[in-house]
Amino acid sequence: MSVESRQTGLLFVLSGPSGVGKDAVMARLREQGFPLRFAVTVTTRPPREGEVHGVDYFFVSDAEFDRMLAANELLEWAVVHGRRYGVPREQVREIVQAGEDILMRVDVQGAATIRAKVPGAVLIFLAPPSMESLKARLSRRATETPEELATRIANAAEEMKRLPEFDYKVVNPDDGLDEAVEKVKAIVVAEKCRVHRRQVVV
Repeated sequence: MSVESRQTGLLFVLSGPSGVGKDAVMARLREQGFPLRFAVTVTTRPPREGEVHGVDYFFVSDAEFDRMLAANELLEWAVVHGRRYGVPREQVREIVQAGEDILMRVDVQGAATIRAKVPGAVLIFLAPPSMESLKARLSRRATETPEELATRIANAAEEMKRLPEFDYKVVNPDDGLDEAVEKVKAIVVAEKCRVHRRQVVV
C-alpha cells in the first residue's frame, strides 16, 4: 500500500462572525463542484426561507438534540444566539477515513472546540472587510429582531478578537464573494501539497 493510499482526508473548518458569508462561500464551492465534502450541521433553530433540511442544516427539536448529546453523537456543539448547533461526529469520521476532504461551517467557539478535539484540523477565519460592513450585511438580512441584531453585532466584535487562534484569514469583500472563494480553494490546494500532511483523527 502506498503512502498516498493510507492518507486520511483533511478537515477544514470555516468560521467567523455571524453574517460574514460562511453559507455563501460553501454554496459557491458546491456550485463549482470543488472536490470537498460538506458537513451538515444540526440545529434547533427554525429554517429560513429557502433552506432545505439535510442540505443546509438538519433541523431538529430540542428533544432530539438532547438525545444526540446524551449519545455523544456530536463532534462539537454550542449555543449561538439562543439556538443550539452541532456537527455529527460519525458524518465527519466516515468521510475523512475514506480519504476525502471535508469542510465544516461552525461558529468561532465551535472552531476552538474542533481544534482541541482534532488538532490536525485546518482553521479558516472568514472576516468582513470592516465591522461597519458586517453591521450593514446583518441589517440587510432582516432575519432578526432589533434586539437579536444588536446581540449578533456585539458577539461579532468579540469573535473578531479570536482571529489569532486560526491558521488562515480570508476577507470576504463586499460584492466580492468569488475572491473569497478562490482564497479558500487555494488554502485547500496548499494543504494537500504539504510534504508533511496534517493527520486527522476524529
